[in-house]
Amino acid sequence: MLLSRTVMLNLFQHPFRGRFIPMDRQPCTYILANKPYGTLYIGVTSDLITRLHQHRTGTQPGFTSRYAVHRLVRYEMFGNMEAAILREKQLKRWHRQWKINLIECDNPRWIDLARELGVALLDRDGC
Repeated sequence: MLLSRTVMLNLFQHPFRGRFIPMDRQPCTYILANKPYGTLYIGVTSDLITRLHQHRTGTQPGFTSRYAVHRLVRYEMFGNMEAAILREKQLKRWHRQWKINLIECDNPRWIDLARELGVALLDRDGC
């Protein structure tokens, strides 16, 4: 008899690399928010899942841990790191309203996009 098993992963416990993210590095630019229309953070990484884990666990002290900016509201994948860095710099120069418009273009409800990456979301207690 074949048994199937569902595994719920917790982003606070460890980085997740699943079938939705290739095992090799994928440069991307991302935007985090603490709530809809709240504090925004723009970053660039070659490993989005690991970077989200770092933000959410506070292993990298700084702006996102100080202001609890953990909700992934937008990300863009690139073919190389240079393009991702250029996009990050461009977005950081934008006015706040332009950034909000960009987020709402694809994510009008400001949902945490970590789920679409195959990462289980956390409840309010971090469990």
